[in-house]
Amino acid sequence: MPAPDHTAPAALTRLAERIRHKALTLGFNAVGFCPAHLGPEVRHRLKDFLAQGYHGEMGWLATRTDERADPQSLWPEARSVIALGLSYAPEGDPLATLARPECGNISVYARHRDYHDVVKGMLKHLAQFVVNEGKATLSRQNLHDQIPPEVKVFVDTAPVAEKPLAEQAGLGWQGKHTNLVSRTEGSWLFLGEIYTTLALPTSPPSGGQCGSCTRCLEACPTQAFPEPYKMDARRCISYLTIEHAGPIPHDLRPAIGTHIYGCDDCLAACPWNRFARTSRHIKLQARPDLTAPALKDLVQLDDAAFRKLFAGSPVKRIGRNRFIRNVLIAIGNSGQTDLRSVIQPLRHDSDPIVAEAADWAEARLKETLP
Repeated sequence: MPAPDHTAPAALTRLAERIRHKALTLGFNAVGFCPAHLGPEVRHRLKDFLAQGYHGEMGWLATRTDERADPQSLWPEARSVIALGLSYAPEGDPLATLARPECGNISVYARHRDYHDVVKGMLKHLAQFVVNEGKATLSRQNLHDQIPPEVKVFVDTAPVAEKPLAEQAGLGWQGKHTNLVSRTEGSWLFLGEIYTTLALPTSPPSGGQCGSCTRCLEACPTQAFPEPYKMDARRCISYLTIEHAGPIPHDLRPAIGTHIYGCDDCLAACPWNRFARTSRHIKLQARPDLTAPALKDLVQLDDAAFRKLFAGSPVKRIGRNRFIRNVLIAIGNSGQTDLRSVIQPLRHDSDPIVAEAADWAEARLKETLP
């Protein structure tokens, strides 16, 4: 049996630094490392969230909870997690459209290409680098106790606790709005992970905290936060306009305003955003036609026109009917009575949810007439 190689920790530390440098070269804004293990508090928070029913119709959150709360339940061979952050910080005020009632507001992250495709492509490049460099390191150092490096990449379509892992890897901390906050990127980070069989060194904590600030909680139009660090998705505009398939509850509709896909209000309120740098990725920079789209044009989209306009965008996945439902609610809240004529045909739409939303919009606009 060979003698223990006391250079192993230093070799793996140098490997981690090469991985970090490669990640930044590829365009990631944040990278960190942590063990493929999460403490019991993550499981407790998830169980409490589900027990309260805060997940609404997102039944996938209630399945495979073991894998979500423990990376090694998803992949027993995993020893480390490489957590990555990609900034999508907008240029200018992301809420500026809300001051223009004739326009719909699309969440910043959905104003261009689907981030899943962008992040996953970058992760795959980095994962290949990790495998190649990991093999070379183990070979050079004769590390017989290490299994050959393997990797698995994730964005947010698998049962992975992205935000707790990112916090544990030193990318930031979970803010009172439950999203990750970074000292350098604020609240504007897409997250991705590479699980690996390599035992990489753990990154130091990022530092930073929310302190007594409650701006994000106060900014929520629908009061979706029953308390700091807890969100009731059933009241969240992002959930209501994206994940929720049926009619949106009437009592929440006025507070939705002119949001038509997602909501950035709590993210935009975070004071740490003053340190964020505008995203330099072309595919993540807003398309002009999705920055302040006219409600009048959007509400007249048929299925083919909807698919064409949102090709390559995450908006496409909710389908024409759910999107038109959102646009009709925005029109009802807009006070733009001249739009009554364009919603009339939709009162007889083949989709009953669209037709009901059109009736609601018509009645609400009538209330604004002099």
